[in-house]
Amino acid sequence: MKISVVIPAYNEEENLPEVAARIKEHLSGRYERELIFVDDGSRDGTQQVLRELRAQDPDIHYVLLARNFGHQSALRAGIDYATGDCVISLDADLQHPPRLIPVLLGHWLEGYDIVYTQRRDDEKLPWLKRRSSSAFYGLMNKLSSVNFEPGTADYRLIDRRVAEVVRASPDVELFLRGFIHWVGFRQKRVEYTPEPRFRGTTKYTVRKMVQLALSGITSFSVRPLHFATLAGAVVSGLAFLYALYALYITFFTSRAVAGWSSVLVSVLFIGGIQLLVLGIIGEYLGRLFVQSKQRPPYLVRESDDGLARPATPVQR
Repeated sequence: MKISVVIPAYNEEENLPEVAARIKEHLSGRYERELIFVDDGSRDGTQQVLRELRAQDPDIHYVLLARNFGHQSALRAGIDYATGDCVISLDADLQHPPRLIPVLLGHWLEGYDIVYTQRRDDEKLPWLKRRSSSAFYGLMNKLSSVNFEPGTADYRLIDRRVAEVVRASPDVELFLRGFIHWVGFRQKRVEYTPEPRFRGTTKYTVRKMVQLALSGITSFSVRPLHFATLAGAVVSGLAFLYALYALYITFFTSRAVAGWSSVLVSVLFIGGIQLLVLGIIGEYLGRLFVQSKQRPPYLVRESDDGLARPATPVQR
């Protein structure tokens, strides 16, 4: 039985040796194992550290992407290269505790195809991180037909069958958190308390979190388009009623005066709604544009000689 562990990394040179040591500590020798580190275009010494780790340990492999493609693409690259009977993914900052690996494997051996983790909110976490995460999942659940449990992230175990479904997905910008919930199969939740980052600083900026949220919403919901339709209908109805009121004032009363405030407010309100609707439509058109090009979700610049090519043909 072979276990694959995928660890995406971006500027994590200080954490990599400790991550590898802790994973191997909690992944017992009864399993054949492979640790696949995916460097997502790091600008520090991450690549050199990975080469050194590979030279010291035959269980460690690395994939160096041609540039920074993003966390989700790096995860997908690791899953594509994984050859194990199951694939475990976790971050390289050690906030996803490797001590949970035996628990994930235990549930997998019980017959679950997906074992995902749910973070318990810790008051030590930054306020912005806690609030943004809560707002993200709340918004996703309101806008999407897929149920997202608050605190779920990319620390999970998936069976080989699920990994093959991920590999076969034609989506160029695959939102794995939503996709894993969408595929179904037998799923099990495991709660955990995140540990402090081992070293370094977080690489997930506010801009990246907003991009991830937009990707998730537009990947699994068309409700924003329904909102745009509804908003357009409401504004059109209000504008029609206002037009009737204006005609009534003009022809049946003597109160009609030349004024600019009502016109200005109306123009700004309608213009704002139009821009909002165009923005929503633009997000979906942008995704269609990217998808239509069928460019690969990532490009590999280098991988070690001991790493097998993607286990199954990737349909893209």
